[in-house]
Amino acid sequence: MWLKPANQEQMLRPLALIAFATFLVDCSSLGGNPMTVFADPAKYQYSTCESLNKQRQTWSSRQQELKQLMDRSEQSTGGTVVNIVAYKGDHVAASEELQLIEHAAQAKNCNSGASWPSNSAVR
Repeated sequence: MWLKPANQEQMLRPLALIAFATFLVDCSSLGGNPMTVFADPAKYQYSTCESLNKQRQTWSSRQQELKQLMDRSEQSTGGTVVNIVAYKGDHVAASEELQLIEHAAQAKNCNSGASWPSNSAVR
């Protein structure tokens, strides 16, 4: 049996607390790292610049491979469904890994191909 609140203030108080708690959780979870669904934001925290460059190459290759597979499957009937089921999650995960690697490399002031001034000017 539902109890009816005596006034509107009693109804809004729990909602305000939930909204405030959600706000605090969101703020504390970011911690300066990019928002990710599949990747662990602190994964590359203790990696060296050399290790980050190797990981960047690996994940870039994986992302390109998945993109090629997605493009190829788009050409067939039902390709969109295949992309979503088979490739999209992996492609998003690879993109997130690359974001985290870039973020970690920038935080460590790594001198990498992506951060060279000549490459930055071209973008």
